[in-house]
Amino acid sequence: MSSLKPWLLAARPKTLGAAIAPVLVGSVLGWKLSGHFCIWLALATLGSCVCLQIATNLFNDAVDGLKGSDTKERLGPVRITASGIMPAKTVMMVAAGVLVLATLLAVPLFIYRGWPIVAIGIPSLWFCYGYTGGPMPLAYRGLGELFVVLFFGLVAVTGSAFVQSGQWHFEAVIAGLQIGMLSTVLIAINNLRDIEEDTKTGKRTLTVRLGKGFARWEIRGLYFFTIILGIYWISGYKIMFSWLLLPVLVLMFVQIDRDINRALPSALNKTLVQAGIGLLFYSLLFLFLLGLEEP
Repeated sequence: MSSLKPWLLAARPKTLGAAIAPVLVGSVLGWKLSGHFCIWLALATLGSCVCLQIATNLFNDAVDGLKGSDTKERLGPVRITASGIMPAKTVMMVAAGVLVLATLLAVPLFIYRGWPIVAIGIPSLWFCYGYTGGPMPLAYRGLGELFVVLFFGLVAVTGSAFVQSGQWHFEAVIAGLQIGMLSTVLIAINNLRDIEEDTKTGKRTLTVRLGKGFARWEIRGLYFFTIILGIYWISGYKIMFSWLLLPVLVLMFVQIDRDINRALPSALNKTLVQAGIGLLFYSLLFLFLLGLEEP
């Protein structure tokens, strides 16, 4: 195995859509609501958020490996710590370095938008590690879904819109909740796939606590509320052709619902990829329709 491949595995590039989508949506929404757009601020926001996602993935790899939550028998992609490819200490050090890079990329955001960026940034930095590490790891307390809705949805979208416009927008809250719930679908599918291993290793996700049936209804509920919130773009902040968003969400729901009912745990890797593609497709369609509007 080449020296680069393990780090690509640990960075989990297929999950990076969860960091890219909210920044793109928030940045364009902030532009449309204010009439102002700075490409350099958008790129700094995107780079910082992608680094936060990568750092979270690296910490997750190292911490789960140390705790024994990931094993060589796991059904998901290879984890470089658990499989012995890289020592946990090295993975943790690289994760910390990526956090430093995320902080440096956020410096222009602080210069232009001030202390709100610090208020967003400090908790985000901590929870990159605290998601699986620290005294109260969120993923081990059944709080992983809440973390994703808040930080990879609400905070990321409203924060990106604020960077562009200098203001907080209700529209960004709606979009943030939608993107956050679609991102949380990925966590819920992941937890459904890993329920057997997580139960054995003591990782108390919501799925472990409440069962497979709950996980399936959780995924359905996330899509349902995303669809309900989509009505706002038709009746509230009226986006041209916004009605197109609803059938896309319904089709995504039907596809994923069929898979989670039929698929064996090992087949849910494909379902996870499909949900990630759905998140990006919905985000790009939203951006396209939003782009048709005059700022």
